Amino acid sequence: MEVKKLSISWQFLIVLVLVLQILSALDFDPYRVLGVSRTASQADIKKAYKKLAREWHPDKNKDPGAEDKFIQISKAYEILSNEEKRSNYDHYGDAGENQGYQKQQQREYRFRHFHENFYFDESFFHFPFNSERRDSIDEKYLLHFSHYVNEVVPDSFKKPYLIKITSDWCFSCIHIEPVWKEVVQELEGLGVGIGVVHAGYERRLAHHLGAHSTPSILGIINGKISFFHNAVVRENLRQFVESLLPGNLVEKVTNKNYVRFLSGWQQDNKPHVLLFDQMPVVPLLYKLTAFAYKDYLSFGYVHVGLRGAEEITRQYDVNVYTPTILVFKEHIHKPADVIQARGMKKQVIDDFITQNKYLLAARLTSQKLFHELCPVKRSHRQRKYCVVLLTPEATKLGKPFEAFLSFALANTQDTVRFVHIYSNRQQEFATTLLPDSDTFPGRSAVSILERRTTGGRVVYKTLEAPWTGSESDKFTLLGYLDQLRRDPALLSSEAVLPDLTDELAPIFLLRWLYSASDYISDCWDSIFHNNWREMMPLLSLVFSALFILFGTVIVQAFSDSNDERESHPPDKEEVHEKAGKTEPSFTKENSSKIPKKGFVEVTELTDVTYTSNLVRLRPGHMNVVLILSDPTKTSLLQKFALEVYTFTGSSCLHFSFLSLDKHREWLEYLLEFAQDAAPIPNQYDKHFMERDYTGYVLALNGHKKYFCLFKPQKAVEEEEAMGSCGALDSSLHLGESRGKPSCGLGPRPVKGKLSKLSLWMERLLEGSLQRFYIPSWPELD
Repeated sequence: MEVKKLSISWQFLIVLVLVLQILSALDFDPYRVLGVSRTASQADIKKAYKKLAREWHPDKNKDPGAEDKFIQISKAYEILSNEEKRSNYDHYGDAGENQGYQKQQQREYRFRHFHENFYFDESFFHFPFNSERRDSIDEKYLLHFSHYVNEVVPDSFKKPYLIKITSDWCFSCIHIEPVWKEVVQELEGLGVGIGVVHAGYERRLAHHLGAHSTPSILGIINGKISFFHNAVVRENLRQFVESLLPGNLVEKVTNKNYVRFLSGWQQDNKPHVLLFDQMPVVPLLYKLTAFAYKDYLSFGYVHVGLRGAEEITRQYDVNVYTPTILVFKEHIHKPADVIQARGMKKQVIDDFITQNKYLLAARLTSQKLFHELCPVKRSHRQRKYCVVLLTPEATKLGKPFEAFLSFALANTQDTVRFVHIYSNRQQEFATTLLPDSDTFPGRSAVSILERRTTGGRVVYKTLEAPWTGSESDKFTLLGYLDQLRRDPALLSSEAVLPDLTDELAPIFLLRWLYSASDYISDCWDSIFHNNWREMMPLLSLVFSALFILFGTVIVQAFSDSNDERESHPPDKEEVHEKAGKTEPSFTKENSSKIPKKGFVEVTELTDVTYTSNLVRLRPGHMNVVLILSDPTKTSLLQKFALEVYTFTGSSCLHFSFLSLDKHREWLEYLLEFAQDAAPIPNQYDKHFMERDYTGYVLALNGHKKYFCLFKPQKAVEEEEAMGSCGALDSSLHLGESRGKPSCGLGPRPVKGKLSKLSLWMERLLEGSLQRFYIPSWPELD
């Protein structure tokens, strides 16, 4: 019983809503909505619309009923701005194209359709917002994520797309449906791609597009997404699509610049198209065509009603009362093809442009163009031959090229394509076709080739004599082409052609500037048009980065100030030794980073730098200290820099040197903790001051209070001398031993002491060296 009551109450509620909507629709008066009289001019209507649109725009007016009011204003302007719809409304009280009684029948049909298709508990209604009953026009254009990524985005580089985001239970979607249908029918015929995304079923795609509310309308061109932010009326949507297109697609051509425009084929290697029409602005259909074929042709527009176009109109005998399209190729005084008709359709223009995409003898400027003009042979019945003129750039407009061009014009065939190439710009390509280059020094040559594979394998034949453009040359080439139709084996030579370099590609700096400009434009559009929810992730990232940056700077500043207060006042200047910018002849696989500088910065370890460079060294950092004396300072530092250079990329390693003449006692104290080292002589040993510690290297970890020890490598003769003295040192865990110069042995080369330091450094980074721990760091006097 309760279920039945609930069902009846739901039915009553829905019927009430339906009746209210019908009454509100019948009571709709566009003149009253805009606040104008029935005799108001179009200027007054447009002025009133702009004023009310600014006042009731949902982004500016927070009133709960602002959205509905704004929709009524847009609908009223749509009716009154169209003279036909305005006349229908004035006569029949309806803006449709049919008579009043026909529209009344349509309303009754819609109501019956609504009534018969609304099901609730298998008894009464079926709600029309359900996607299963969606209008067929939307079902035709429904997009899925894979379809969008694989088809729409690549296709957006040839034509713009207009996409609507909709969902179930979206009342605003119903309000814009009539306008959307009208715009789709118009723009699709002009070549605009149409798409519909259901946010309820394609949430991934809706999120990818950045649509967080419905209804939303957006445009896609060159893979870039732009949102529509104005009132949903036909003219606004048309202007939005037009604004997506680049501004330099079509050049305005007059008597002053038409010669320069048509002569541009020499630089851009494209045919040039001219449209003659009486409209003051370039038609949208022509702009869309120019965008679709922008890689193949250059487009210009001539307004025949404008002063300054009489000469060009008379020059090419153009009928000023009918839209006319002319295609110019190498000859600017005579069009290569003409089409003239009223109300030209897109398919007619596409067929016309496709037949004239290339010049008569186009220049091969890229590998892509080579693939299109000279395709690979598919079968014996689909042979395609290319006649290539190899000419120096300086003789482009000379007699050889003009003769080749006239020959191509007179012998145009489906199986033969004529092209030319600058031999000085594509030297590898030209050299492959001209094995005996001594025969053609600075002269033109002609080759006939057929591509066999996409990898570059071709069969070809090059005319034996240089191409001068004489009648005998033309007769010889014509004979080869006739013979080739009967016997394809005429192409007896075989080669693999290298890829062509892209001559017209922009330089890296320009590409970088274009990318930076697009990125800045996207950011600017996001800041002023996207809502705060879309901007929150970006703002959160920016503020987090700023917080981390300033926090690090503040902590570092306090840390440095504490170190300065605890350190002794400086009584001598810190000495920095920078070894020469020497590049080592080997690479270090264990080094963590590539060296950042061209030199090694080595700081002297003194009582001034002792605290910061060792005692208070940050955790994880080590100071590699070289022991030297004044006589060996220069030579050891140079060798030391060469050995440790490849390890300077690590920010955890610091490099210093210690003067043995000043701090011998400090070093002797540290070496006492090296338990497996040779016995350290006491102060009563007569050789105490004679022991040579130059070349020793200590890796000091100030935080964990341990060090690793490197001893210089002994020469073979020194070991023999030490054996004769009977005072051999015990080896360290590294297999290295300490030198004793007190056995009457002459001094050996100083740089040889550090010959194996790089290997020791590698083991230091691996953590495989023995560590000698000390209770505390001694004072450095």
